[in-house]
Amino acid sequence: MAHKQVLLREDIDNLGARGELVRVKAGYARNYLLPRELAVEATASNVKQIESERAALLKREAKERSTADAQAEQLRSIALKFERKVGEAGVLYGSVTSMDIAHALKDQGYEIDRRRVVLREPIKRFGNYMVPVRLHRDVTVELPVSVLGEGGVEVDVAALEAEEAGKTAMSETQASARTEAGE
Repeated sequence: MAHKQVLLREDIDNLGARGELVRVKAGYARNYLLPRELAVEATASNVKQIESERAALLKREAKERSTADAQAEQLRSIALKFERKVGEAGVLYGSVTSMDIAHALKDQGYEIDRRRVVLREPIKRFGNYMVPVRLHRDVTVELPVSVLGEGGVEVDVAALEAEEAGKTAMSETQASARTEAGE
């Protein structure tokens, strides 16, 4: 298998950071990295250009890191609240997604791409959550997110679950009574 050495122009998860020289399979470089301008080929003829570009990328990296640190300080004071309709056992009608969180941040004046909100799956239950927001490769902020009932009512999930369990037990009792009665 042929490998190529490339200089990364962007951070790529599980591969490397911007400005780094990495070895990748030739097909990955040819079909993905190079056409999307995520990397440049590291050949003997462009090594000097790569070194100057690497210095520029590292400067840009340092600037973005300091910007991310400043933004992280501002975001630490934010707590988001979402109101949703409640179904049985505290399950939401709909959910709270990374896009909802990004829109809520935008409403407060923070322009953050939804892909930076690290939400493994949408929030589908009431409660309080800590949602990571990845501002930079090295800077992540935990945002407190509260999901409440309509009208800002805090839903007692334990009480809803107990009520649901009681309904289930009652329907099982009724079903067994019907069976015994010969219905």
